[in-house]
Amino acid sequence: MDYRPKKIQAFTLSEMIVTLAITTIVVGMAFSVLGLVQKQMGNIEEIYGVKLEANKLRQSLWADFNRYSHAYYDQKEERLYLSNELGTKYYAIVDERFVTEKDTFHIALQSWKFYFNNATRSSGEIDAIELKTSKETGHQHIFVYKNNAAATYLNQ
Repeated sequence: MDYRPKKIQAFTLSEMIVTLAITTIVVGMAFSVLGLVQKQMGNIEEIYGVKLEANKLRQSLWADFNRYSHAYYDQKEERLYLSNELGTKYYAIVDERFVTEKDTFHIALQSWKFYFNNATRSSGEIDAIELKTSKETGHQHIFVYKNNAAATYLNQ
């Protein structure tokens, strides 16, 4: 009988160390890529939020401009009044942001212009509004107008 110990097939210590080193490098790269992807997703989410807020303001102004028959801007109070026979609604410009009775639109405005019959107005009856947002909110352009009723021209 042969009493020699049988050789067990296994990995050597140096092979295990090389395998662990390669695994460590791959896992480290995966975590750094994951961090970059999370940062990029955060930026995309922020841009989406800003555009969503601008669209909410555009939709709100569009709905109110077409719901109310008269639009009037008071430069001293920095308020836009919209009215009809049933009631009045206002938008105030506070710290270069639009505020209503129930909503605040968190969009920093760079400039705003009001128009009546294609002419710029600083105060009084209006039929269009043009808003430009600041650099932080992506330099978005919002333009909302309404068709004037005959009563608007009679009251002039």
